[in-house]
Amino acid sequence: MTNPKDTFPVDKLCVLYDLEYSFFQEMNEIGLIEFTIHDSELYIHQDTLYLVEKVIRIHRDLKINLAGIDVVMNMLRRQELLEEEVLHLKNKLKRYEDSY
Repeated sequence: MTNPKDTFPVDKLCVLYDLEYSFFQEMNEIGLIEFTIHDSELYIHQDTLYLVEKVIRIHRDLKINLAGIDVVMNMLRRQELLEEEVLHLKNKLKRYEDSY
């Protein structure tokens, strides 16, 4: 269960970023964010705010719709995983090189 103190109301995000509620609903529908419900109000976890701001910047600056942003975010996640794997393999290789 999410602590309400760790969440931020979606209606305040709408005002803060001058966006329609439907923008956040669509973000939720495509899986970019998850809502929690407290007292019949929708909230997102505060750890998600960084992602929300990133998505809004991409949407506004690059004029990319949310479906396109979802693709971009998936590619960025994949890139991060690949970079971690490369680092792991470099470290493993270094151990073998150091033993000779």
